[in-house]
Amino acid sequence: MKRIIIGIIVIVIFIAVICSLRQKISLTNEQAEWIGKKIFYNECGGKIEFLVTWNEGEDFMSIGIGHFIWYPKGKKGPFEESFPKLLLFVKEKGKTLPNWLQESGEPHCPWRSRDEFLQDLQNQKVADLREFLMETKSLQLLFLVERLKEALPKMLKAAPEKLQPHIERQFYRLALTPAGMYALIDYVNFKGEGTLSTERYKGQGWGLLQVLEEMKGNKRGTQVLQEFVQVAEKLLTERVKNAPPRRNEQKWLPGWKRRLNTYIDVLADFNK
Repeated sequence: MKRIIIGIIVIVIFIAVICSLRQKISLTNEQAEWIGKKIFYNECGGKIEFLVTWNEGEDFMSIGIGHFIWYPKGKKGPFEESFPKLLLFVKEKGKTLPNWLQESGEPHCPWRSRDEFLQDLQNQKVADLREFLMETKSLQLLFLVERLKEALPKMLKAAPEKLQPHIERQFYRLALTPAGMYALIDYVNFKGEGTLSTERYKGQGWGLLQVLEEMKGNKRGTQVLQEFVQVAEKLLTERVKNAPPRRNEQKWLPGWKRRLNTYIDVLADFNK
């Protein structure tokens, strides 16, 4: 009985801690709008046509300002599928989906391959999807912010107990500044939380969890962003080395590095 009571107390404390963590993450409307535009540029070059894409060498579509992953029906891959979750989130916020996406259950990608999609670019479904994504850009950003709020509890649960205080400390070195928030929101969307065992090459991950684990500093501002970028670049370089040759991930690395460096560049914008 005593063990049960202690267990209940521990659970209550854990939930209270998680709730308090979520309340600490906040942005002004101006900051949120700026971050949304930056992510839209990072993923889509700021261009409407790139809201619906299928990159060469990938077996999934990239949808929306965050290039949320969408697999064809019956296809499962190593990366977390996020677009169906976005659709559910948008519906819960009261936004009506395009008619062809309002099927019962989980909406599936209607194209089976990249070639099939490219041959169907003038299809009304593509036009409807782009229009829907333009109308819901603010909700897509809110979805990204909510994902970040859930990221820390997920990472702490996945990490060894002895590393949990370190991970939380590194997380808040970033989260307590607008530039750091941009880095966190973008990186979680860009490379995931790092909690899935499938998001590994040769047993090594590259998500936010792995970046925070390797960070060692205790200062904020420019130094924390420089350290974050340095560690993330190292992990992504190792990812490319460990990736299956057929994926040819080397071609993505220069763009990934440029994107990471925007986390430092934005300090000038927030300090104006």
